[in-house]
Amino acid sequence: MTAAALAAAWATAVVAGVAGVLGAASWWLVRQSRAFWVLIRAGQAVAVAQAVVAGVLAALGFDPDDGLYWLYALLPVVVGFFAEQLRIVAAEQVLDRLGLANADAVRDLPEERQRSVVVSILRREMGVMTVAALVVCFLAVRAVATV
Repeated sequence: MTAAALAAAWATAVVAGVAGVLGAASWWLVRQSRAFWVLIRAGQAVAVAQAVVAGVLAALGFDPDDGLYWLYALLPVVVGFFAEQLRIVAAEQVLDRLGLANADAVRDLPEERQRSVVVSILRREMGVMTVAALVVCFLAVRAVATV
């Protein structure tokens, strides 16, 4: 049972960690990365799989070295959920900061300015998801340490 818990936690740590590093580099360079978004979604799927594995192990009577394992195995799903909520409001935050009423107001801007607004929104979304991925990576590494 320990091997399953370790495998799930390491898989989560690796996928989320790679997504976080790629996201940080892409954010810093102000570049969009399709690979980043694929890795983010894969990381979320692996985090859910880790939570499922933890649930199955709990049902089978698995007793980790530290009870904090359960918290570290389940929190990545919670982090992903809240990150998605923050990502959803990213556009509103950028529009509010720029004094634009809504997305329709962006259409009235010159084309160059429209692109700038879109890049700002996408960059904010990428930043939120990058931080979440790095937090999930940390939590998964902690899960490994508490198995």
